[in-house]
Amino acid sequence: MSACAASGALAAGKTSKSTKKTTTPPPPALVWRGDYATARGVVDDVAKAYEKSGKGRIDVQPFNTASGLDAVEHGLADIAGSARSSYGDAESNLLFTPVAFDALVMVTHPSNSVPNLTVKQLHDIYLGKITNWRDVGGKDAPINLYAVASPGDGVEYSLRRLIFGRGNQPVAAPRLYVNTAKLEEAVTLDPNALGVTTLSGVVGNAKVRMISIEGVAPSLSTVSDGSYQLYTPLFLVTNKESPKAAQISAFMDFLLTDQVKGLARAHHLVPYVEAHQLAENDKARREKLLAEAGVKADVVADPVLTEPQRPTVPGAAPASAADATAAASSEKAPEGKSAMAARAAENTAASGAAAGQTYTVAKGDALSTIAKKYSVTVAQLKDWNHLSNDNVKVGQVLQVTGN
Repeated sequence: MSACAASGALAAGKTSKSTKKTTTPPPPALVWRGDYATARGVVDDVAKAYEKSGKGRIDVQPFNTASGLDAVEHGLADIAGSARSSYGDAESNLLFTPVAFDALVMVTHPSNSVPNLTVKQLHDIYLGKITNWRDVGGKDAPINLYAVASPGDGVEYSLRRLIFGRGNQPVAAPRLYVNTAKLEEAVTLDPNALGVTTLSGVVGNAKVRMISIEGVAPSLSTVSDGSYQLYTPLFLVTNKESPKAAQISAFMDFLLTDQVKGLARAHHLVPYVEAHQLAENDKARREKLLAEAGVKADVVADPVLTEPQRPTVPGAAPASAADATAAASSEKAPEGKSAMAARAAENTAASGAAAGQTYTVAKGDALSTIAKKYSVTVAQLKDWNHLSNDNVKVGQVLQVTGN
């Protein structure tokens, strides 16, 4: 009897084990690649929080802007980090979604006593017209200007666009580095160094010293109120035809949560959804900076985005429409549709615009042709989308009704 009981117990154990349910394998990780500014300021902590929430995993691979954008363009990464906006047609297959504002800061060695630079002085230093610290109130020593080698690097490009009117302006910087992290390391070793990086990257770093611009020190509060004028949006960039559209959409929804906004502020970043006034004031700010630098140039402001942009793949379903709606509602995020919904709405536009309808700008579109298509005026489109001029970008989502 004992033997039979034991055999029965073993049999029962085997039966129990064989009926155990198999778990569903987790989705593949989203690969993020881009500049160190967005990695340190946004992605590292957000990736950890995203994985802890059980929503998925982000494989973070920081290097520089150019490598990230190239990887997303060719399908080697799913999301890129960039501290600059799109070049335009050259990157028409990419969606640039701003997630936060960061300060562009000039850093030097802690032993350097120069407390402040004007925009004009900064302009002349980068052009090689000012080469000695004594000319800006410092000691008699050469200014060793450091820069990132890639002309498309987000931080370098954005600074040059602010003080020269174009991001590809050649500068007199013989000391070049692969990214801002390496540039910062070099500055810590040179008492005469000067270079640009981001507030989120060096805040709390006692080995470098940030220099005020026009008498205003970079900080979370001075970027928030616009008094520190050298700020730039940080973008997450995706491919319009990504095969992981649903996963990316879920991650974009996660960025709207209070948790992520808190992480951004902890890194001295201003969440984009809380500071549309900075984007809306972009043209006036750029005009003021160029005037202070003595530069005459036409200013084209970046568009003000009122909803996250999402990649669209034919046949791919959104990650979770219910979750997206709940997240947007709880955060009081700007109301809108995904890029997929906008494209579906576009196909039914012949009978007129429905309430709350949006349109995704395609190659060759102009504001006037879009207005004609939806039987509205250009002035109405500009008003509904907070546009300061007639410029639109491929992939930009526009509200085409006033409801």
